[in-house]
Amino acid sequence: MMQRFFPATLARDLPASIVVFLVAMPLCMGIAIASGAPPEKGLITGIIGGIVVGLLAGSPLQVSGPAAGLAVIVFELIRDAGIGALGPVLIMAGLIQMAAGMLKLGQWFRAISPAVVHGMLAGIGVLIVAGQLHVMLDAKPQAGGLANILAAPAAYFGLFPFSGDAAEAALGIGLLTIATMLVWEWVRPQRLRLVPGALVGVVAATLAATLLNLPVAKVAVPESLWAAIQPPDFANGFGLFEPKLIVMAVAIAFIASAETLLSAAAVDRMHDGVRTNYNRELTAQGVGNLLCGLAGALPMTGVIVRSSANVQAGGVTRASTILHGVWILGAVALLPWLLRAIPMSALAGVLVVTGYRLVSVAHARHLFERYGALPAAIWAATLVTVVATDLLTGVLVGLGLSLLELLPQVRRLRLLVVTREREAGEWEVVLSGSASLVQLPRLAKALESLPPAQRVTLRLRSLWFMDHTCAELISGWMDRRRGQGERVIIDDGDVARHQEFAAKLQVSHG
Repeated sequence: MMQRFFPATLARDLPASIVVFLVAMPLCMGIAIASGAPPEKGLITGIIGGIVVGLLAGSPLQVSGPAAGLAVIVFELIRDAGIGALGPVLIMAGLIQMAAGMLKLGQWFRAISPAVVHGMLAGIGVLIVAGQLHVMLDAKPQAGGLANILAAPAAYFGLFPFSGDAAEAALGIGLLTIATMLVWEWVRPQRLRLVPGALVGVVAATLAATLLNLPVAKVAVPESLWAAIQPPDFANGFGLFEPKLIVMAVAIAFIASAETLLSAAAVDRMHDGVRTNYNRELTAQGVGNLLCGLAGALPMTGVIVRSSANVQAGGVTRASTILHGVWILGAVALLPWLLRAIPMSALAGVLVVTGYRLVSVAHARHLFERYGALPAAIWAATLVTVVATDLLTGVLVGLGLSLLELLPQVRRLRLLVVTREREAGEWEVVLSGSASLVQLPRLAKALESLPPAQRVTLRLRSLWFMDHTCAELISGWMDRRRGQGERVIIDDGDVARHQEFAAKLQVSHG
């Protein structure tokens, strides 16, 4: 099976796999630390995500591994139930994802409002930054997100006047990591554009801490990878029927699936190769999380940072994803002494930058400018609720608010989608009724099954409603078709309501 895709593409996939490996290593360890787990837990997840999920995935160029988007909920799980609860929860989450994939529910996760997803990620970003500000002082984060935010000013003002103690040394290493990352991404030469800033920052911080013999905490990695694998205690029933763990498993399965499939849709827009099979991707993620549960590792999702690095580095088949997992395995097995030289505050610095970038105010501005106040308010409400309460509550609040967009249309939510070829190489797509998130799976299937064409006309004359979730889907589809050299136009009948649809899609009239 491996020979089917290695020989013809190895010249491109091999370098891409090395780039992804270099991006993944610091993130795998840093996300584990942000989750309240030992760094090797994240590395095991990276290995499984690369080798196993890479082989099975429905999105060949998507890279799977531990994700910042789940760090907060895993931290809460470990805090409340202990690290031993990871195994049973991930086994349940994996089984839920596998069942969802087999029942062909993959498209439904794409119906989640982008405002909810990005609001959730922004809230997670705030929580990650707040927690890692304490780790940058070689201190433990507080029990909750608000507690971390409130305690941070006192922790930092308490450093003055400087006395050269261990906390100040750790802070210096964290700031050096952040500064190096940002400067490298700004000035790096073109021939080194694929060398990730996170790697350069961690290398610089590690060299500084070692050469100056600074009294900072270092990463603790076991001598043997096998020692890091902790299967669940099946003799005690491994908690499968504890209500709190079941709720956690459902939450992780839901959030991981949504993040994975939205990431896969984004990856599809970056290349012209094989499109994502969403149900197969969902099943593969379930297998991966099931194995992570059996190994006592962190949960995984498809992750956009590593996936985009894979595409930009020239990866063309799933071989690059699989090989990056092999490189992580080799590093953990052969170079544990090198990993143990990395300062904890350096990884915290990487995550401060990662968390900051999750808080995309630009996305909120995009929602407001294109779709109005309600989607932007959903984004803000989801963010605030995630920070103030917990991740699951924030997502449920966002989903509830997103239904407000449908209330005026609740009695007419039907959508008719007709695709037909008018002439050779010319197709049209006619939308009639209401294009809302409840109809998004049908709409996505119809649009993505359309064959290549010279010209596609999207007719909106009989459409009376379009929410921002469907507008985002159609916009992405149009961008992808145009990127392939096709002409895609809108025919809205030159009616004010339909001109509004065209404005949402940012297109000219047909």
